[in-house]
Amino acid sequence: MSESNPILAASAHSTEAYQQAIAQTSQAVVQWLQQPEMYQGKTVAELRERIRLDFNPQGLGNQAAIERAIEYFLKDSLSVHHPQCVAHLHCPSLVVSQAAEVLINATNQSMDSWDQSPSATIIEMKLIEWLRSQVGYQAGDAGVFTSGGTQSNLMGLMLARDAFFARQGHSVQQDGLIGDLRKIKVFCSENAHFSVQKNMALLGLGYQSVTLVKTDRFARMNVNDLADKLAQAQANGEQVLAIVATAGTTDAGAIDPLRAIAALAAEYQVWLHVDAAWGGALLLSEKYRDYLDGIELVDSITLDFHKQFFQTISCGAFLLKEARHYELMRYQAAYLNSEFDEAQGVPNLVSKSLQTTRRFDALKLWMGLEALGQKQYAAIIDHGVTLAQQVAQYVSEQPALELVMQPQLASVLFRHRPAQLATAGDAAVALHNQKIGDVLLESGRANVGVTEFAGVTCLKLTLLNPTVTLEDIKVLLALVERTAQEILAA
Repeated sequence: MSESNPILAASAHSTEAYQQAIAQTSQAVVQWLQQPEMYQGKTVAELRERIRLDFNPQGLGNQAAIERAIEYFLKDSLSVHHPQCVAHLHCPSLVVSQAAEVLINATNQSMDSWDQSPSATIIEMKLIEWLRSQVGYQAGDAGVFTSGGTQSNLMGLMLARDAFFARQGHSVQQDGLIGDLRKIKVFCSENAHFSVQKNMALLGLGYQSVTLVKTDRFARMNVNDLADKLAQAQANGEQVLAIVATAGTTDAGAIDPLRAIAALAAEYQVWLHVDAAWGGALLLSEKYRDYLDGIELVDSITLDFHKQFFQTISCGAFLLKEARHYELMRYQAAYLNSEFDEAQGVPNLVSKSLQTTRRFDALKLWMGLEALGQKQYAAIIDHGVTLAQQVAQYVSEQPALELVMQPQLASVLFRHRPAQLATAGDAAVALHNQKIGDVLLESGRANVGVTEFAGVTCLKLTLLNPTVTLEDIKVLLALVERTAQEILAA
């Protein structure tokens, strides 16, 4: 092994190389943070041409490898901290989260067994206990940290599926799926995350198993339509595996009426999972916590901390109301979670996770909570929701801008509709707004989302950055207006 590129270890040579590498990269990050552009503006073709792998047989050494990463990755990365980077649920991160990553990466703990991650296991379990208390669940540690919303949703749907079959005396884990699978359905709103469909395909029930429930004018699940569809399914001899409610849809930030949905789920004895990947941040809110009314009634919950909790990617969690359902996925591996270990009370988290090897991402949330405290954390979460309301008011006052719907979380849906397009059809206005988003990104000046809501192509501001102010957004909207005029003139 080359002495110029040692393994991280206790030797003087290794620790010196580590300190040099960390110093070189952190200095480069500080310089990158100062660049005024949101993005350097290179196209797909330009990046394909520019980025060349250079796997020298002799190796380049740490310093040169880091220099190349700075040149070809860092300099051409999107600045998610930039006030005009507002397209997606893609947050800037807490400084303390960056520090946590250093500890996570250096120690390289694996969360599958206690003897690979002793202190980390206990910290994660205590954080799950704390998160359950924030939800309103009974005391316990049924839950686990995950890579994000899609994985957490998969866990909720998988356990719902296996509990459904277990009630019929059948073990999916042991014997697989049986019966007329086309009769098994999952209900979610028209605006639910696409991972519901993806995960039902993975679980062997296919897209066809997903029934979409209508939504109201605020993009929330229509409870009357849900009730009708549950009754119709029963009349048709169909069996409803689960209802997936959403607390924070991707575009509108809509939160389904959880308490009313929970009442229907209880009436029909159907598992209720809530995808609160975004809206779950309101668990800490001082102003908007009531938006999550009824969340304590559901069977399982998805949370993401790399959205409005401002943690680095990836960091999510899955919470399970009743710990007994974890028995549905238990697997005994002698080298990880032996019966002997369990008899001694040794916690091996592999029993709770779809993953085996898993990062200690829980450290980031723990350090964030300790560094900020709940009051400051609540303030930066609430900032985005309040700012969205202020921006919506400002948009509604601009003659060439049209507010598409009132915001619910930290997103604003609007479109540019100037006098020149007053009589133009919807297709022309849609293309015009699409061009605005494309031109802004290509220029490197801003990243504004382009999406479709209720058949209307619109622009989207996702206001996750707690340092961004209304004045910053006014500057961005002026840039939108200027870009739009340039497009019209062309």
